[in-house]
Order: sequence, then structure tokens, then C-alpha cells
Amino acid sequence: MPFVRRHPVVTAVGVVALVCVALVATAAIAVWRAAHRDGAAEIERADVILVLGAAQYDGDPSPVFAGRLEHAQLLYDEDRADTIVVLGAGAPGDRSTEAEAGRGWLVDHGVPDSAVVASPHGSTTYESLQAAADWMSSRDLHSAFLVSDPWHNLRVEKMASDLGIDGYASATWHSAAKSEDTRLEGYVRETLAYLYCRVFGG
Repeated sequence: MPFVRRHPVVTAVGVVALVCVALVATAAIAVWRAAHRDGAAEIERADVILVLGAAQYDGDPSPVFAGRLEHAQLLYDEDRADTIVVLGAGAPGDRSTEAEAGRGWLVDHGVPDSAVVASPHGSTTYESLQAAADWMSSRDLHSAFLVSDPWHNLRVEKMASDLGIDGYASATWHSAAKSEDTRLEGYVRETLAYLYCRVFGG
């Protein structure tokens, strides 16, 4: 059979495609592994518990948000930290922010008022964590449990690290999507978001 010489451009495109596939596959594996690791099993206590905000409806947390808040309360009740900080601003026109809705939910469910802080800043995860990092730095606090959904673990830990927070992701499966399709969508979306975070930061 005669040797077929590939055009250099075709070869280059093929190599780039293989590299891209390898990067996506590596990131997907890392996201999946992080989702199944609980940072609360690695350390006994942290300075604070940071709860990443989610949708709220006129002050009432969505089921996903409530699941995160329940997990944060569990960590608090186990004496894993002295303070819960709920993160998240509000959308234009909202009468409440994610942080305020979450704080209200925790206080209504028995967490002492003095132990819950609302940080209603940031329209993105990075911006919210940046505000939390500033709040922690001003009080000489360094470590935090990061409460979100499992597929967010890897990215929120990287963001926290970039911002100087010694973060340990402790996700709640209770608030996570229940069906295989929606879980797969979460992993795919987060894999791409993690790659973007690594390349562009934030």
C-alpha cells in the first residue's frame, strides 16, 4: 500500500484536537473525583463555613439553596466552625439577596443570630468568594468549609485558594440534581467552567 503523506495543516489540526480531548477528559475526571471527596473529612474544624448562594424567591431559598443551608447547619451543629457566612447578591428587582434569604432561613431553623453573617456581594461565584475573602482577612480568619453542590467542589476550591482562603469543599448531595440527566449536565457544565477558570482565572 502506498504511503499517504498527510498535509501538515491536517496533522496539526489532528494534534490540537487530541490535546483538547485530553484536556477535557482530564478536567472531567478531576471534577468527578472532587465531587466525591468531602473536605470535612480532612480537617476537624475551620474558621468559618461559607455557603455559596443559589436561587431565592422573595426571601425564600429554593430547594437547592435550602439543601446547602441544611448542610451548613449540620456542620455548625457538629461544632465544625463558629460562624456561617452566606454569600450572594440579588438580581435586579429582587426584594432580598441570596445572602439575606439564606441567613434568615438559618436563624429561623435554630442557628443563633450571632453565628450567621450575610455577605450580599457578588453576582458570580468568584465575586462572592472575593467579598468573603476580604471579610475573613479583616478578621484574621483563614480556613473555611465551602458548601455548594458536589460538581462545584473543584472550581470553588481553586477560586478560594487563589483568593487566599484555605478552603475545604463540603458539598451536599441533598440539594443536587436527582436525575442522571441533570447530574450529567451539571458535570459537563462544571467541567467547561473549570477549564475556563484555569485558563482565564476567576
